[in-house]
Amino acid sequence: MPSPQDTYALILAGGSGTRFWPLSRNNKPKQLLDLFNSGTLLAQTIARLEGLVPTENIIILTNALQAEGVREAAPQLPAGNIISEPAKRDTAPAVALGIGLIAARNPEAVMMVLPADQLIQDVEAYQAVMRDALATAEKADGLVTIGLRPTWACPSYGYIERGERASIVGLICENSPFEVKRFREKPNPELAEQFLAAGGFSWNAGMFVWSLPTVINQLVKQLSSMQNEMMVLSANFPQNNPKSFISILFIDNMFNNPKMEIGKIKSAYETVSPRKNGPSCFFNSSAVSLSAPSDFFQLSSAPASASLWTSASGLPKSSSRVL
Repeated sequence: MPSPQDTYALILAGGSGTRFWPLSRNNKPKQLLDLFNSGTLLAQTIARLEGLVPTENIIILTNALQAEGVREAAPQLPAGNIISEPAKRDTAPAVALGIGLIAARNPEAVMMVLPADQLIQDVEAYQAVMRDALATAEKADGLVTIGLRPTWACPSYGYIERGERASIVGLICENSPFEVKRFREKPNPELAEQFLAAGGFSWNAGMFVWSLPTVINQLVKQLSSMQNEMMVLSANFPQNNPKSFISILFIDNMFNNPKMEIGKIKSAYETVSPRKNGPSCFFNSSAVSLSAPSDFFQLSSAPASASLWTSASGLPKSSSRVL
């Protein structure tokens, strides 16, 4: 495992705030909500890094609308570690920016890329796997991604198909990594059932670990045209064709090396009440309306205490309405 001073974490804390509307807003997405009375999801993400990453090595990428809320949720971080993206470019460019920021501080670092909005109940298991992931990234000439053991045929997640168990010289860890055979985008329900029945598939957790020399080498190979823009760290991101500034497809091209599995990470959807084809709900006293912009809507009847969240996954958009 790399030394603490060489270990960094990049937390992606953007989003549009539509998933948990009306509790969430553009300036207060779900990672800034205290959904289960145990602190915001962002604060929990930072707390899980204790003992893994020094506080001064945790960097959060957000946007101007959410920067104030992020600072309130992460008062322990240095002010310079909370970065507002100059323009919204989605996940891949945000990761590239983070790589450049960390490379400017420590070109030999090993870094984690983490979402800000995951609910992880078994912190001990999480930290054990992340230690193994850090050790793998330090030893391997490859990129590490974290897979979740699927508990049901969820069509809302991307899937990772495992290959052979990886052989890495000098690596000693409890959670042995596998080669990634291929990434599969969010499948239809029937294909998700096939993945679950076949075994050898994991949910894509959106968590990555790599050494900077390795990931930059991969970027040079796959995205050579973007290398200079990433390393310059210019505030003037290109204004044309924003979402393809760095194609999200770079993941398929770059990730051909070890992946590790982690258990007991649950989405809010699963934690509330996991079902295959029905609603899941939890009570929230501030619910005032019904809207289904994506996977969740919020119901409210006369007393506010009767309100509840419900999963509307699979419902047509026409089902959205305001009471």
